[in-house]
Amino acid sequence: MSAEQSDPGPAKRAYTPALGHRALTPLYDAVITLATRENVWRGRLVDAIALKAGERLLDVGCGTGSLLAALARRTPGAALVGLDPDPDVLARAKRRAEAGIAFKHGFLDEEFVSAHAPFDVVASSLVLHQTPLETKRRILRHMRDALRPRGRLCIADYGLQASGLMRVLFRVTVQALDGVEDTQPNAEGVLPALMSEAGFVDIEEIASVPTLTGAISVWRAR
Repeated sequence: MSAEQSDPGPAKRAYTPALGHRALTPLYDAVITLATRENVWRGRLVDAIALKAGERLLDVGCGTGSLLAALARRTPGAALVGLDPDPDVLARAKRRAEAGIAFKHGFLDEEFVSAHAPFDVVASSLVLHQTPLETKRRILRHMRDALRPRGRLCIADYGLQASGLMRVLFRVTVQALDGVEDTQPNAEGVLPALMSEAGFVDIEEIASVPTLTGAISVWRAR
């Protein structure tokens, strides 16, 4: 998914396009499906979210809207908001949109939180690994601020690459596309500590799915 890279102000922020390069955006859905066992980890993420009718959910870095489409099918009575800074993937998302989904172009920041929060659930998939360490921290703080008291955070992303095989696969795929500096903290297992630092509790890794691109973890917190 698309991810912001720095915070010089809304007008000048940069982000990493889907698959790391804008030219690859048309291939994004096919690559994610084939290379990451998407049906497995996304299914676990949808289960972890456990969305109920009437709840509001924000998908940060919604990309082409795959998670939102799955949630809309499972829970038609929920209010779903997708946020992404990449106009190309948002255009694709809007073409596949289902009832109950609203898409917003931009970044998760204080202005967005003030205008659109609170949410019962904030979710994100394959976003944080693309961002610098300080940006990971800032996004998680804004996620916390966007939630109602006792609201739920659910994330699917590259986590600790515990085995030699997963480290090699992560290096030759994800790090080849997105670079090493931003992605290495994820590979070293930093995300749970950052969630705790941002104020989340009951942090639980509920799945670690080995894929051709490395291990993708699913976390739930509140």
